[in-house]
Amino acid sequence: MRLLLLLLPVLLVGCGSLERLSRVGRAPEMSAVTDPTADPSWRPVSMPMPAPQDPPMAANSLWRPGSRTFLRDQRAAQVGDLITILVSIQDQAQLQNRTQRSRQGNDRLGMPQLFGMQTRWLPRAASPDTLLDASGSQVTDGNGSVKRNETITLRLAATVTQLLPNGNLVVSGRQEVRVNGELRELSVQGVIRPQDIASDNTIRHDRLAEARISYGGRGTLSDLQQPRYGQQLMDILLPF
Repeated sequence: MRLLLLLLPVLLVGCGSLERLSRVGRAPEMSAVTDPTADPSWRPVSMPMPAPQDPPMAANSLWRPGSRTFLRDQRAAQVGDLITILVSIQDQAQLQNRTQRSRQGNDRLGMPQLFGMQTRWLPRAASPDTLLDASGSQVTDGNGSVKRNETITLRLAATVTQLLPNGNLVVSGRQEVRVNGELRELSVQGVIRPQDIASDNTIRHDRLAEARISYGGRGTLSDLQQPRYGQQLMDILLPF
């Protein structure tokens, strides 16, 4: 127990306390602008691909397939191009569930005759008619309720990080905004089709396959909203 108390400050430092102490009196530092593919956790996306096909023959025309202008298609199409992702999430859910269960059981066993020897091997105070008398009762009453309401409306510029063999694009974007010592972070990743990109080079978030959208923050307000490390540790260890 003493060893655990001695190691507790070290564990707290490893959990992020040292980083919080280092920025006492100043706002959180913003991350440097980096290449998303340079992140050690970045992995190329592998998706099911159709069989290769020969390109269709097209008649001579000034209008190129997939283009929305006579001059040049301004939409993202290659690795390194930028695209604006419109995040508009309005999620509401309400669920109520209740389960009730009741069970009762009574068991009684008697043995008046057993080869005529019941009076010899039973104690004098025991009755052969009621050798075993057991009863049980169980009652379970559970009530659960979930109510959720989330609204997020944001615009985020993302970068095309990969071009899949079937023409789909893998995009990744990250945005940081610091206001009054609170750093808000937004990150979006997913796979999009070039056909879903609008003429103004924007795409809705619900058109992203394998979408990963994260919105959170770091700072004084976020620290106050988090339970203390001791509370989190007790929530994990306590079985009741």
